[in-house]
Amino acid sequence: MRSTRVITAAALSAALALGACAPEAPQSGGGTGGGQEVTDATLTIATTTDVVNYNPLVGNSRSDYWITNLMYPHLLSIGEDGEKEPELAKEWGYVDDTTGFYELESGLTWSDGKPLTAKDVAYTLNAVKRDAPAGTLYGQLSNFDTATAVSDTRVEVKLTKPDASVIPEIGFWGNVVPQHVFEPAGSVAKFANDGSDGGWVSAGPYVLTDVQRGQSYTLERKDDYPLVEGGKPKAAKVVYRVFPDVNTEILSLKNGDVDVIANSLPPAQVKELQNTEGVTVQEVPGLGYAHMTYNMTKPDLAKTDVRLALAHAVDYEAIRRVVLQDQAVSTGSSPIMPVLKQYYDDSIKEYEHNPEKSRELLDDAGYKANSEDKYPLSFRLIYSLQDPVTTQWATLVKDGAAEAGITIELQGLERNAYLAKTDAGDFDIYAGNFAIMDDPATNMSLTYLPGGAINYSYVDDPELTKLIQQAQVTFERDEQVPILQEAAKKVRDNVYDNVMYTQNLYVAHRSDWSGFTVKPSELLSIVNPISVASATKSE
Repeated sequence: MRSTRVITAAALSAALALGACAPEAPQSGGGTGGGQEVTDATLTIATTTDVVNYNPLVGNSRSDYWITNLMYPHLLSIGEDGEKEPELAKEWGYVDDTTGFYELESGLTWSDGKPLTAKDVAYTLNAVKRDAPAGTLYGQLSNFDTATAVSDTRVEVKLTKPDASVIPEIGFWGNVVPQHVFEPAGSVAKFANDGSDGGWVSAGPYVLTDVQRGQSYTLERKDDYPLVEGGKPKAAKVVYRVFPDVNTEILSLKNGDVDVIANSLPPAQVKELQNTEGVTVQEVPGLGYAHMTYNMTKPDLAKTDVRLALAHAVDYEAIRRVVLQDQAVSTGSSPIMPVLKQYYDDSIKEYEHNPEKSRELLDDAGYKANSEDKYPLSFRLIYSLQDPVTTQWATLVKDGAAEAGITIELQGLERNAYLAKTDAGDFDIYAGNFAIMDDPATNMSLTYLPGGAINYSYVDDPELTKLIQQAQVTFERDEQVPILQEAAKKVRDNVYDNVMYTQNLYVAHRSDWSGFTVKPSELLSIVNPISVASATKSE
């Protein structure tokens, strides 16, 4: 048997390794910090989306995620450098290639007084595998077999085959739910968990107590929450208020009607809010990327030279400067972002913006321009109308392609129609973004393996598949990194994905609130459970 490899809190922070008794003090998120602390304050957070599902295993909207995260803890969180960090689990790792484990913090309870134990974790994982709810966690369980509670604080996970990414990814993506509430309801895929049977049960810092659909969601403090300093959340209540759009949110923040805007700010609004008295703007590291994929089931797009011609027709720097207001950075056209410092390869370079090179590639591929200097190539690019940033840069992509003699037809769609066409492969070019791409081996398996859930280019490259599969079963980081870097270079050189940038996000809060803990991505940001529970208002 392979010796136990343990990823511990101690490896990340000596203070955190002490567990719930002595957690690390949260990082300050700005604010005045000079006045007297307001006791029993209410933290009001703005969002533009209603809750769709109260069941965290079947989340749809951002508000689903933000609100249910305050009640149903994750085993692991993530740091600003992309490294996994402890949350409910204080240790995790592998006993051997097909056995993983989590060692939990002790002394945690649900809001109805029942203890949270390893049985809740094992139940959650086994039930998700059995019932296949349409949430992110289920997608991480392809090589998961069973979970067993071997003690009150230790869960062991059996895999169907070696997979180095399963334990950190399950830990990061999976909420833990109370067995005594969810099991009597039957299938976790069908359980509404809407509070109609007596309210909600929480092991997070807050519990949902009141819902005004389309208006607000009120959560009250759970006094016993040992994962934050002092063991008790600072704010007595958290209220999520629903607004029609981000502009209304910003006006309400300026007026002091809300304390935090949960969603990231439009790039054009950042500088204005940075200069607004009483408002603090926080930078949040991006953990995702914006990209275009070219549908390789289409005969023209199956040709590497055509994809390269399209890639070289894009003015990436102009997009980042004009549309993103310099609030984004290049990944070097690599699917591994710079924030993942231990994996990132800065020798992989971004596609050069060079329409003349695009024309040379098309000429070499046998295409002939007509008398109007246009090639017989026309592609339909789909994007979501609810994504204002992509909506703007899609026009720049069209203009750049026209300069190279390629016609692009833009098709902006309502989000549900956009997702339906994406799933059906009903597009030539897909433009969009992913909020969290936290583990390269997992991300590449989903994005570039045949049958991958988000393989929108329909790539099927045996050499790339071999590299990704090799990375999945390579447990030692030093050995895994060069494999993934080679795979990333293959993706870039063959234009299996055109990764355009990773966006540095910005969020805003009132300056009389401080103590927020920043975590990467819009989903975590400063509205992650530790941050919300640590936020303090000053007079």
